[in-house]
Amino acid sequence: MKNRPITYSKNIFIPVTNVCRNKCAYCGFRRPAEHKDAFLMTEEEIIPVLKRGAAAGCTEAMFAFGESPEQNPEFMKRFGKQLNDAGFKTVIEYTEHLCRLTLDYGMLPHVNGGVLSFDELKRLAPLNASMGLMLETTADVLAHKDCPGKIPAARLEMIENAGKLKMPFTTGLLIGIGETRNDWIESLQAIQKLHGKYGHIQEIILQNYTPNSGQENSTRELKAPTKADMIDLILLTKNTLTPDITIQVAPNLMSPLELIQYGVTDLGGISPVTIDYINPESAWPKIEELRNLLSSKGYEFKERLPVHPQYVKKGWYGADTKELIEKLADADGYRKTDGL
Repeated sequence: MKNRPITYSKNIFIPVTNVCRNKCAYCGFRRPAEHKDAFLMTEEEIIPVLKRGAAAGCTEAMFAFGESPEQNPEFMKRFGKQLNDAGFKTVIEYTEHLCRLTLDYGMLPHVNGGVLSFDELKRLAPLNASMGLMLETTADVLAHKDCPGKIPAARLEMIENAGKLKMPFTTGLLIGIGETRNDWIESLQAIQKLHGKYGHIQEIILQNYTPNSGQENSTRELKAPTKADMIDLILLTKNTLTPDITIQVAPNLMSPLELIQYGVTDLGGISPVTIDYINPESAWPKIEELRNLLSSKGYEFKERLPVHPQYVKKGWYGADTKELIEKLADADGYRKTDGL
């Protein structure tokens, strides 16, 4: 085996709501609140997913959902009563409850709900093993027209606030949305600057824009990157970021094997239970198939928790997750394989 393991997390994906204040041109997940397919998941819908995840041995529940949906008056008209009847005023309050529920089922929450205020981050941090927000780009691109949450300064501020809270953080770049190669470099430098100050960036996702049939506002600036583009970005990332930041690609969006040889070390959350709701037309590969493929090339495919091993060992994670992390992690901070 080669010395460097390729890591992944076994997870479930819970899309709490697909209503979002942003109107990204490339998004196939978002729906306006008045759309027939808009939803706010109920606890009764979420509990069976938690049970299935626990039964499948998943350790991560990723809560990804639309940003600040309450800013859309139609959301509150349609879903406000559902929230209030459940005892909550906001989606963040509801998510806090869902995180507690997740811990009860033996899985670790990882929330990625768009730009959150410092107070919202502070509220959720104790219940999360790690949290996330894609920077995407520091560029002003047409694909982000009518997207108040995609202002780069706002996203960088949240990433910095996570650092102030010592919250292990996942961020990343999305390429093919109208940005340039120089924008890649500027975005990577911005991430490294924050990591140099706080030391909390556990991984960077390098995500290629992938067309999907659910897009509402496609523009001509959108262009699916080639494998050569991704290799170029991986090499730039290796040369810009310190090696303690894991480089991740999504194995359902581009075949990972060739990318690994250029510096990718992680394949992110892979679910045996739920689909990728952001890219629903791109199915997850089977974990065992990936393991066999990587093994044939001399790589160990090693399961981790949603908080990366170095942060497990440092004790950087939400206080309420400590007991479960100590149960799930081995001495090196990876997923324990026996004795659970």
